[in-house]
Amino acid sequence: MRTQGPVDWYPDDHPKMPEIVARGRKAVQACQACHYSTGKGDPANASIQDLPYSYFVQTMEDFKAGLRRSADPRKYNTNNMIAYAKAMTEDEIKETARYYGAIRFASRVKVIEGKTVPRTRLVAAGLYFPMEGNETEPLGDRLIETPETGEAFIYKNPRAKAIAYVPPGSINRGERLVRNGGDGKTVPCSVCHGADLLGLGPVPGIAGRLPGYMVRQLFDMQNGFRTDEWTDLMKPVVGQLTVDDMIDIAAYLSSRKVGAAE
Repeated sequence: MRTQGPVDWYPDDHPKMPEIVARGRKAVQACQACHYSTGKGDPANASIQDLPYSYFVQTMEDFKAGLRRSADPRKYNTNNMIAYAKAMTEDEIKETARYYGAIRFASRVKVIEGKTVPRTRLVAAGLYFPMEGNETEPLGDRLIETPETGEAFIYKNPRAKAIAYVPPGSINRGERLVRNGGDGKTVPCSVCHGADLLGLGPVPGIAGRLPGYMVRQLFDMQNGFRTDEWTDLMKPVVGQLTVDDMIDIAAYLSSRKVGAAE
C-alpha cells in the first residue's frame, strides 16, 4: 500500500523521484509531502536539497536513535520524522539522500526588516499564514516566517518563496556574529561551514536556508534537545547565544542569495 504524494508541479526541475520520495509507503509519508519534490522545504519543514550524503544519512540515523528532538511539543513533524526514520530501510534512506543531494540548492526566502509586519495568524508551531487585507501589527523581537501565500504552502508549489520578517538591524548584527564571532561570543561559522557558508565536506551549507529552521536547531542544541552526531561540534557556537542572537544569525544567513534565487 502506498500513500499519495502531492502533485509534481514541475517534473523538469528535479531528477526522477524514488518511490519513497514521490509516494511513500505504509508507515512512511512521501518525502515530498513535507519537503517538496525539490527538497526546498518551507517555514514548517527543513530545506534538504543539496545536503552532503553522509550528513543526510547520519541525520536519519540520529532521528532513528531519538537523538534529534524538538523543544516545542507542538512541533509534531519532528516526532513524525522519528517515526519515519525508524520505519525506513537503509536502502530507502540512502536513495533519498542521493536524490535530494543531487539537487542544487537555491534560496527561496526574502528577509525583510521592520518594526511592523503584515498581520498573520499562527497555524502550527513555527508556521504563520498571512491574513487578507492590509492590517499590520508590531513585530517586536520576533522572527515571523510565512509562505508566500497560504495556497502555495497547502498545494506544495516548489517554486513558491517564503518571507521572513525580522527586527531592524538584525542582518548587520547577524553578520558580525557569523563572520567574526561577535568579538568572542561565538565561533565564526566559516570555520566549519566554509568561507562561502555553502558547506565544507560533510558539513552542510547554511547560507540562504530557512531562518525559522535555523533558530529552532540552534535553540534545540543549546538546550539539550539535540544530542546527535554534530551537536558536540556546535556546543562552542551556541553556548553563549541569546534567542535574539539566534534570530540575528538566521536573518543574516537567510538573506544571502544562493543559486537561482531572485
